Amino acid sequence: MTSPAPLRNIIAYSDGGAIGNPGPGGYGVVLRYGEKVKELSAGFRLTTNNRMELLGAIVALEALKEPCIVRLHTDSQYVVNGIEKGWAKKWRANGWMRNPKERALNADLWERLLTAVARHKATFVWVKGHAGVADNERCDELVRAASAGTGHGVDEVYERENR
Repeated sequence: MTSPAPLRNIIAYSDGGAIGNPGPGGYGVVLRYGEKVKELSAGFRLTTNNRMELLGAIVALEALKEPCIVRLHTDSQYVVNGIEKGWAKKWRANGWMRNPKERALNADLWERLLTAVARHKATFVWVKGHAGVADNERCDELVRAASAGTGHGVDEVYERENR
């Protein structure tokens, strides 16, 4: 019987933002495996900062073709705390309620992120934004370009829920 191959160690950075919040937005991702680097980004015509921060983390994890050990860096405390402090799992267990009177925002993306996280051995690390961390700065550049660009996608859940 052969033992399974060791998991790859991936360093990921993700960022997201929206111009006007809500407004046109986008996410940016930098994935590193050894010397290999992959960048991903996309823009949306109407969305929010938090939705794009979540989507950046989701895309980073979903881009990996097999389970990996992932250290995901983001300047979003919302994303880091949602995973590392277990907020998202608690909200899901409570029917996507933050408390008895308040719905958790972005439940569609939190569900997708929890699914992606479960596939990997992932750790989320907060980094200070605009502090000279090269890959975080690159993600920010990708976000700005995607947000300001053309050919935006549609954040269907956001637009449906906020008509």
